[in-house]
Amino acid sequence: MTDIEIARKVKLKPIEKIASKIGLGKNQLELYGNYKAKISAKPDLTKQGKMILVTAINPTAAGEGKTTVSIGLADGLNLLGKKTCLALREPSLGPVFGIKGGATGGGYSQILPMEDINLHFTGDFHAITSANNLLCSLIDNSLFFGNPLNIDENRIVFNRTLDLNDRALRGVNVSDGVPNAVERKDKFNITAACEVMAILTLANDLDDLKKRCGDIIVAYNKEGAPVYCRDLHGEDAMTILLKDALKPNLVQTIGGTPAIVHCGPFANIAHGCNSIQATRLAMTFADYTVTEAGFGADLGAEKFLDVKCRVSGLVPNAVVMVATIRALKLNGGADKTQLQHEDLEALKKGLPNLLKHVDNIINVYHLPCVVAINQFTSDTKAEIAMVKEAVEQTGVQAILANVWGKGGKGTLELAQAVADLCEKDNSAFTFAYEDTASVKEKIEAVCQKVYGAKDVVFLEKAEESLKLIQKLPDHQNYPVVIAKTQYSLTDDQTVLGAPKGFTITIRDLEIRNGAKFIVALAGKMLLMPGLSRVPNAVNMTIDNDGTIDGLY
Repeated sequence: MTDIEIARKVKLKPIEKIASKIGLGKNQLELYGNYKAKISAKPDLTKQGKMILVTAINPTAAGEGKTTVSIGLADGLNLLGKKTCLALREPSLGPVFGIKGGATGGGYSQILPMEDINLHFTGDFHAITSANNLLCSLIDNSLFFGNPLNIDENRIVFNRTLDLNDRALRGVNVSDGVPNAVERKDKFNITAACEVMAILTLANDLDDLKKRCGDIIVAYNKEGAPVYCRDLHGEDAMTILLKDALKPNLVQTIGGTPAIVHCGPFANIAHGCNSIQATRLAMTFADYTVTEAGFGADLGAEKFLDVKCRVSGLVPNAVVMVATIRALKLNGGADKTQLQHEDLEALKKGLPNLLKHVDNIINVYHLPCVVAINQFTSDTKAEIAMVKEAVEQTGVQAILANVWGKGGKGTLELAQAVADLCEKDNSAFTFAYEDTASVKEKIEAVCQKVYGAKDVVFLEKAEESLKLIQKLPDHQNYPVVIAKTQYSLTDDQTVLGAPKGFTITIRDLEIRNGAKFIVALAGKMLLMPGLSRVPNAVNMTIDNDGTIDGLY
């Protein structure tokens, strides 16, 4: 049975009933039909339950199932009698129609209504896209009407956005052939990588959102000074477009667990976390919050811990590291067409990738950790035993979880282990770098401590951008977000496993002054993905009664 077929068999409960499981009343909801709602309640910082962060090894074509494990684990904790809530990211249309497909879990560990969540949901991504592009319109409008801010049209740094993969938009000409307009070069970023997405994710309330929008650096003038969104008086209009998108969304799992799904920055080109608002709300109303970081732990977990935790003051009580034996074999050089067959040699070679991520959690960040082996029917007893033995030599437990086939029932052992870990002391938590470190030192710390690099090289363009950033007030305390391939610990997606002695190349730096972080572009990473040769979109169908197939 496919994921869609499983989802359609489930009889959804009214969203008010789901909300009541964690004490949310109808008066704290804004309904979007029967099964979706915005939450109007505010977080209570004096009532904070336990937080469990789910992350994973570097993603492969074999699949890891981080979101599926997050959902199954939340259902498992509820089956153990723990009042639990999920806090996940919203899917982007880019991967849905591109190569990856939907992002709402799979099998009997899904959040529902799956099709709605993967498509337009409650319109948050559209609001973010509109707010971003409104600001772009204001920039070009100011140029058209005499350029009163003396903007240098060759140094406009705020770009348009679209929530789709479209490589043709990596470079465009705007105002081409428009009479009396200033023709210039621009580009589109995907919405999940745009600064407005990051701002919405990190904002505490409407006032904070408006201030952050106003602080966006949109360009530099002809004297080299920054021009801000507030100079264009765009922050109020942007906030008006974003006012409903700021409110987190509530849905449900197949097992009936409340799931707060909100915002969706990518981890390879942004900071990869759901909103601070959503996580705090879940922690206010539930005793256990299961949340996830994007992509591999070197990207998703690093940014969750070094950016989101730094900004919010939240610290996970436990970290779950997800791996599949299939993915580990692929990391060890196995033929991707033969992953269903036992291959202990490839598994042994691929295990260092998992062990490096575990080492980061326990020795860089000093947090309690457990490994979840996301089970496939092809996994053999010898392969499972090899993974468990290797992991347990680090002092960390490895537990088998059948989340796809059994949902929460397949995670009961994992759920109990996680609940036990949550009782351990997490006060030893440390960041990979301190606030007071220089921008270069912060980047080097992540590359060397977390990725395992020997050296970091800054290209000439990065050095030029760094000099520009150093002239700006308050930049010194900003965390860094490294945009890097998710497929490798290096900046070369073809290098798998856990290599040593490699060099990370930083080709440019960009400041996100509204989001209050600095983006370092590593290797060939781009902020607008392209479609694959055969994108997922061309295999989708919809019939006359609206039934969709091919979303996964």
